[in-house]
Amino acid sequence: MGVDFTVSVFGVLILAHAASSTVQYRGLLKITEEEFSGLPMDVMVELILGSIFCMWAARTIPGKFLLIHPNLGNFLSLVGTFFPVILPDCVVL
Repeated sequence: MGVDFTVSVFGVLILAHAASSTVQYRGLLKITEEEFSGLPMDVMVELILGSIFCMWAARTIPGKFLLIHPNLGNFLSLVGTFFPVILPDCVVL
């Protein structure tokens, strides 16, 4: 969990820095009375890298997915209970 957790923290820090840079840039535009046309390129690069790091960490940190084997009989009786008009032969009394 060491490298994955480090990457996730790094991604969150990059996103936080990009957010603070955006706020500072908007404040600068208000002072200079210029129109907001878009973010600077360095902030866009930070947003993309931070998002990639966070998505990669979210994919790798939880671990392996486990298979789910539902009991089909219980599932059909549950479906028949909630939708008796659609599946009338699945109702178990």
